[in-house]
Amino acid sequence: MRIIEASRITETVKRLCITANRELPEDVRERLRSCRDGEPWPLAADTLDKIIGNFELASSRQVPICQDTGMACVFLEIGAEVHIEGDLYAAIDEGVRQGYREGYLRKSVVADPLNRVNTGDNTPAMVYLDFVKGDRLGIIVAPKGFGSENMSRIKMLRPSDGEAGIIDFVVSVVEAAGSNPCPPIVVGVGIGGTFDKAALLAKKALLRPIGKSNGAACYRDLEQKLLAKINATGIGPQGFGGATTALSVAVETMPTHIAGLPCAVNINCHVARHAGEDL
Repeated sequence: MRIIEASRITETVKRLCITANRELPEDVRERLRSCRDGEPWPLAADTLDKIIGNFELASSRQVPICQDTGMACVFLEIGAEVHIEGDLYAAIDEGVRQGYREGYLRKSVVADPLNRVNTGDNTPAMVYLDFVKGDRLGIIVAPKGFGSENMSRIKMLRPSDGEAGIIDFVVSVVEAAGSNPCPPIVVGVGIGGTFDKAALLAKKALLRPIGKSNGAACYRDLEQKLLAKINATGIGPQGFGGATTALSVAVETMPTHIAGLPCAVNINCHVARHAGEDL
């Protein structure tokens, strides 16, 4: 049994909150650059130049990439042979509290959905736990801005809707979102499970490295079809038109009931922030 002090989790979450808000992952950077090189519409190319310049400036000056520094979504993979000494949730929230304070990150969380008083420290974090084999503890912090989160949708499709129904739904969500989620976007699609599980699958899909496809050939093909159709909408960077509406589409699936076909779409703006570390 491996014992990990909760204070180590606090330190790691603090560091990852700051890093994720200042440093765009390299896969996202490279995809933006490659889209810029292949963008035929001058206004779209100029917009991508500004997006690239922004993330380069944020990195060099060590300031946030975006003024919306997001709600802290924290994903943990906890090995069955790991024992955490202390309160896990309190440790995560303390890491968020310290990270947002020391990193001079905007605090954007309200304590109640209707009585909207800011908590003042960006807590509580949204915490997702997966238990795995072994003695590792993996932590990913993904600050989620709400310009894109607000454009996300879920639909309980009929099994008879099939692939065509999924494609129509996902593309319609992107078209309805338009420029609101600050395209070019990353699109996470969750298919299967239940109402809540499909949404979680879509959110986890956003963590997959850009360029890494679903392992199943049929879903890899679905990702390619969706990306092509989304980019054919012509929404383009920041809604100014062009061939780059989405950087990537990632589909994640799980078993579901014979009577259902849940499908969730979680949209992320081009600031697809996440940073991870193993303890």
